[in-house]
Amino acid sequence: MLFEQLLYRLDAIIAQPLFALDAHLKMAPIERVQYLQNYDYSIHNPKSSAVLSLFYPKNDEAYILLIVRSAYPGVHSSQIAFPGGKKELEDVDLEHTALRETNEEVGVNPSDVKIVKQWSDLYIPPSNFIVSSFMGISENTPKFQLQPDEVSAIIELPVADLLKDDLVQNVKMTTSYAKDILVPAFIIEQHVVWGATAMILSEVKESLKFALQVR
Repeated sequence: MLFEQLLYRLDAIIAQPLFALDAHLKMAPIERVQYLQNYDYSIHNPKSSAVLSLFYPKNDEAYILLIVRSAYPGVHSSQIAFPGGKKELEDVDLEHTALRETNEEVGVNPSDVKIVKQWSDLYIPPSNFIVSSFMGISENTPKFQLQPDEVSAIIELPVADLLKDDLVQNVKMTTSYAKDILVPAFIIEQHVVWGATAMILSEVKESLKFALQVR
């Protein structure tokens, strides 16, 4: 898909309602479903965080950015994610968090990104975070500079590939809930994208398909 095509349909993407639960459920492990349907996660006093789904041109094609997190002692070690992280005291709002974290992790200057839409919030039980996700547009191809303590690699996903349904498969995984269970996942460049990232990516995908009239 040409980046200009994405920009041409941007108003339609911005204007449409969020797919929220319907999109999240498509990629949710079965153990996560209870936390998506009328669950009052506020009783856990979750921490706030934000991520950025960054769209940009590369050789005139539209891409979206994912990162491979570096290995560390924690529940999200080495996972595929959107750039982002927890809200800090100096952040004026969650948009600022998403842009600051993206700058720190992959070197994208916040002034080069226009935030155009907020996706649905998502609660992540294992880490007790509520994640706010934002759609950002860079009209120039970013020059990524990775922070190796946080990011081991990037995945540049063509938007045209994201819209293909055969990118989704059921894979056997061990999660924080259970061992050797089948979970829905995006298989991207031999990477398994599942859990919260897959659920957010599902809403991005469904929104784009609707606005771009892809069937």
